[in-house]
Amino acid sequence: MSAAPEIHVEFAPELTLFVPQGRRVGATPVVTDGVSTLGHVVESLGVPLTEVGSLLVDGREVPVSHVPAAGESVSVRTVERPQQVPGAPLRFLLDVHLGTLARRLRLLGVDTAYESTDIGDPALAARSAAERRVMLSRDRGLLRRRELWAGGFIYSTRPEEQLRDVLDRFRPELRPWTRCTACNGLLKEATKEEVADQLRGGTQRTYDVFAQCQECGRAYWKGAHHEQLVAIVERALAEFSGS
Repeated sequence: MSAAPEIHVEFAPELTLFVPQGRRVGATPVVTDGVSTLGHVVESLGVPLTEVGSLLVDGREVPVSHVPAAGESVSVRTVERPQQVPGAPLRFLLDVHLGTLARRLRLLGVDTAYESTDIGDPALAARSAAERRVMLSRDRGLLRRRELWAGGFIYSTRPEEQLRDVLDRFRPELRPWTRCTACNGLLKEATKEEVADQLRGGTQRTYDVFAQCQECGRAYWKGAHHEQLVAIVERALAEFSGS
């Protein structure tokens, strides 16, 4: 009976957070079963394929379906940026833990679906596939589900860094102030009379320019937090608009 094939695998620095401590520097030996694909081997080591760019075996690029042979040297590279996702327009789906990121993407006019309750990984993956949305999550298990349309791991826990990373990686078209931050519906201009039932006395007296969501009916105006929102929009446009 022949020995199980041993290969050597090296990960790009950006991917080392997914792998055990002992595999974070240089090429390390991995014993394979001789039948599993390289994609399966990489995932078994902890790295979701959503985060993998090219796979090099002895210096040549191979698909994830490649079955590694004994003695091969594998280099696992990270996704090139900006990442090209098939299909247009680019749309996202965020899990229950990314509510602030969802609102900020919607603020920038990016089509962003968000589940405010935990509907479970199978349902999220199915929605990603059905609606052709890029699944964004910090859940590695979710990102390993085969039925995903496409996906991306959110590396930071800070909303500012999360937003910048998504914009840098996927470069979606930015159309600020066009979407409802509550439900993702499109906004339209509205008169004070049309939204009067949502206005309190001070707002009724102070503001005259309004927008309203065509889906949920929520009214918007330049209220107390508007300057903070403008700052988020201006930072995003300065760095990523037109790129």
